[in-house]
Amino acid sequence: MLTSIKRVILLVVAANLILLGCQKDKFDEYYGRPDSLADPIYQQLVARGNFTSFTKLIDKASYKDILSKAGYWTIFAPNDEAFQLFFQENGIANADAVSKELAEKIVKYALVFNAFKTDRISDYQSNIGWVPNAAYKRRTAYYDGFYKEIVNGQERVVFSSNRNNTVGGTGTPYYVDGDNNNKYLPYFHEKYMTAAGLTAADYNYFYPNQTYTGFNVGAGSVKTADIIAENGIIHEVTSVNVPLPSIDQYLASKPEYSLFKSILDKYLVTYQRNELATRRYRILTGSTEDVFIKVYNPALAFSPNNENFLKAMDNDGQADGYSIFVPTNAVLQDFINNVVLEHYSSLDALPTYILTDLINAHMWQNTVWPSKFNASINLLEEEARFNPNTNIVDKKVLSNGIFYGTNKVQEANTFYSVYSAPYLNPAYTLMTRALNEEYKRIINNLRIRFTLFMMSDQVLKAKGFDFDGTRNEWVYVSPTTGARVSGPAARTRLQRILYNHIVATPNNELNNLSGSGIIRTGDRDIPGEYIKWNNNTVFAAGNEDLGNVVNITGFEDTRNGRVYYTDNLLEFSERAIGLELAALAAPTTSEFKRFFDYLNNSPLYNRTTGVINGVALGTSYTLLVPNNAAIAAAVTAGLLPASVTPATGVDIEKVSSFIRYHILVRNTVAPDGNQNITSTETLYKNVNDEVVTVRINNQLNNLSFSGQNNNRTARVINGPSNNLADRALIHLVDNYLDYR
Repeated sequence: MLTSIKRVILLVVAANLILLGCQKDKFDEYYGRPDSLADPIYQQLVARGNFTSFTKLIDKASYKDILSKAGYWTIFAPNDEAFQLFFQENGIANADAVSKELAEKIVKYALVFNAFKTDRISDYQSNIGWVPNAAYKRRTAYYDGFYKEIVNGQERVVFSSNRNNTVGGTGTPYYVDGDNNNKYLPYFHEKYMTAAGLTAADYNYFYPNQTYTGFNVGAGSVKTADIIAENGIIHEVTSVNVPLPSIDQYLASKPEYSLFKSILDKYLVTYQRNELATRRYRILTGSTEDVFIKVYNPALAFSPNNENFLKAMDNDGQADGYSIFVPTNAVLQDFINNVVLEHYSSLDALPTYILTDLINAHMWQNTVWPSKFNASINLLEEEARFNPNTNIVDKKVLSNGIFYGTNKVQEANTFYSVYSAPYLNPAYTLMTRALNEEYKRIINNLRIRFTLFMMSDQVLKAKGFDFDGTRNEWVYVSPTTGARVSGPAARTRLQRILYNHIVATPNNELNNLSGSGIIRTGDRDIPGEYIKWNNNTVFAAGNEDLGNVVNITGFEDTRNGRVYYTDNLLEFSERAIGLELAALAAPTTSEFKRFFDYLNNSPLYNRTTGVINGVALGTSYTLLVPNNAAIAAAVTAGLLPASVTPATGVDIEKVSSFIRYHILVRNTVAPDGNQNITSTETLYKNVNDEVVTVRINNQLNNLSFSGQNNNRTARVINGPSNNLADRALIHLVDNYLDYR
């Protein structure tokens, strides 16, 4: 009985084994590796026979297993001929003599994430899809990781920023935990080169002894492309590529640029302890040391130690990189001594914004190719002002960008325009701050000429202006009343004074102030009003009200205009235009008198405040005042009643209409020859409530106005005209204008 049971069990087991064998055959047939599938990368390299040195390095780097399994890689594999040259150049006997550390560098840097055949190698993997022919780099498996550095005399464990530091960023915008800051491998494929408008000359600029083939990797070329493997793509290359340094690393290795580096290190770099990086390091090493992130100032265009480009999209490092032009020590020192430190005792005394501008002038957030210097714009919105043939003494394609060593300093507008005068002088920090808020970009333009009247901190403070750094706002305290305003109200007041000090002078109109004249301040992008000069003094409407002038104490010329040093401010008027006219009409023989008599008795006018109904402070006007003879003619013509105190409604309306038609709205017009304005609105509206205009004919020192509906012309009488008021001019004219 027992024997029978054993037999049954054996039969069942045998049947199951047979069944399992059949199932395994079917599984292998369906899921097994097809015989036609190409071998993995490692096996292919071995089988081809001309990668013996490289496969030894793969073994030494412990990457055999990784490259023998499933995956999705691109590998730029140096052949044996490439290694022979590499060994010879570096004094290495053979692959067996290569250290494990160097083997890891070479293998990891040859290994690119994802598989790319030549039909995609020049395409950029954006977040929204492939962008054809827009890429020249790929992220590799190599990264530097943690390293030791002496910081303030003490050895620290350091990790490089893996993001650009950002102004106003929260948390630690310069570091993302888990991102190893992998290095990129640059290559030069003909599809990208053509799309970017580049030629072999751009490649040979960096690799003068190499031949451009249409697919180059570093100083070599791709000999055999698109070798298909089970776990990716192999491109056979004719050079051994060791990890390229970052801009940060290359700069540190070159003593000829040590002055530039010292400015960065001393003033624009900090080391921030990071808890996440520290925890990661301690797990990896068992050490108890802290980790510090090397952080660049957020005002800089980029962090030179960040391998990731902008990270606006995950793979944007494929399509672009940074560029930096670094002057050698001697030329940079000369520039610092003669330009930057003209009014400062040392670099330590400089405001940080000058140092960041100096560095940013040499940094580009894009790849500046040798043939594209003029088309590449830096953070200061300026092209690379170097001659690629005569000014570049060193050029390198690096892991995160391009490095150019230069024999000159980038001549940034900031250091050569009229803006540079207050900007580089510690006596004018308030003026510089005010310019930075709105007008810096305008007056920095070297294609437009300006005259700048300087406002020292001493004068501004004496006039009641200051900046509260703790509250980050402007403050104004009236020197006469002690009334205090701050924030937007104080800023608006200061800005209005500031634009009185900026004058667009395309023909150097203010280079000689020994005579007299009138000119409008500002330019097309800066609101302005008229100021006058007389015998090396200048004054605005407010100065006339206060009975003072601005004396010129010195000047200097810049590349886009002249700067005048002064002892006072060009102030705006706070008196209503009616009070200005009243003062002009006060003498009994005044030619302004008869017009003002009508205004003074009109319901349009407030005798106490001087306000004319419809005329607001801070708006541009031109007031045309017919002289006494013209007023008499207007009475004869029936436009005005004989009495300046009309009794009837009809006569009162005549006076109001007459006055309104002689007030030009939203334009201040002087006899300066400016013919940009040929007509303008008046304060008068007809019975249909339509604004009525006047025509303007503006020749230099010959300004006239014509009524809209007739040929009557009123000419400005130059001598008693050009009277300054609040954003306004008051002219005496030889005729009246007919509003009918």
